[in-house]
Amino acid sequence: MKFSQLITFILCSLIAGHSFADEPYPSRPINLIVPNPPGGSSDANARVLSDVLGKVLKQPLVVTFKAGVGGQIGNSFVAKAKPDGYNILMGLSSIMVSPEAERVQGKASLYEVDQLVPVAMISNDPMVMLVNSSSPWKNLADVVKAAKEKPGTINYSSSGNFGPIHLSVVMFEHAAGIKLAQVPFGGGGPSMMALLGNQVEITTAIPSVAMAQIQSGKVRPIAVSGSKRLKILPNVPTYRESGFDAEFNIWNGVFVPQGTPEPIIKTLRDAVREVANSGEMESMMQQRGMIYEYLDMAEFRKFAKEDGDRMVRAVKQIGKLN
Repeated sequence: MKFSQLITFILCSLIAGHSFADEPYPSRPINLIVPNPPGGSSDANARVLSDVLGKVLKQPLVVTFKAGVGGQIGNSFVAKAKPDGYNILMGLSSIMVSPEAERVQGKASLYEVDQLVPVAMISNDPMVMLVNSSSPWKNLADVVKAAKEKPGTINYSSSGNFGPIHLSVVMFEHAAGIKLAQVPFGGGGPSMMALLGNQVEITTAIPSVAMAQIQSGKVRPIAVSGSKRLKILPNVPTYRESGFDAEFNIWNGVFVPQGTPEPIIKTLRDAVREVANSGEMESMMQQRGMIYEYLDMAEFRKFAKEDGDRMVRAVKQIGKLN
């Protein structure tokens, strides 16, 4: 290559790079990564958020599933992605505890919590404990009685070891002084299918996932893990009302890779705030039986840290699984 050609090539490269750097964000579709299989909490939240946020950002949000290892695959994918705002995460509350849970099991975590930046929380759901409609159990007292008669034999499906279903049931076990047998699956959707297929006797799910099956008559709700009864299930008592101090909620929020430029974070943060304040996202969630709760970046960061610390303590109490 001649010297003059080389200079021309370098100048063209610099101009192209400068133009790319000056591209407004976002200028192309954004991947919204769901780290769990379809049918669970993060899926439901991602579909609502993608609909409303795409309108504000004027670019489509493409819901992309990267499930596996209890959410570690998807969480790790975003944590290690180029921090340019085009791969963002619909993070489940278990995101805060998964690395420590892996270490408790003697395994290496695929990511660390500080590799991800919390941008905004959009929902905070309790868990609904469900049994098959043919089950003889009508309430938590029935489950506890049966579990004490046959310790360790009554089984329940979960979304995976140390996931939200597992942690919520373990907290109930501790409060009730019983031991159930966990059967872990790859996510909330498969966990529900296991109950519907009579592979297990119990599961828990967020309201938006549980309601379709409750309304179909296939499953029976017997308790809610939140601090108060749900408007859509007014006759179903809370764990606390049933005599068991095992309150638990599962939240979802938007995360980006550490190192994402502040202007990009601000664009995402402002866009989520706009749809949160418009009432459209809240309305869509309520229609689907989801518990809307928006927290902006600073409040979300504080909330996620405190909730994560509480879950880590629970994980350490559980210890290594056989």
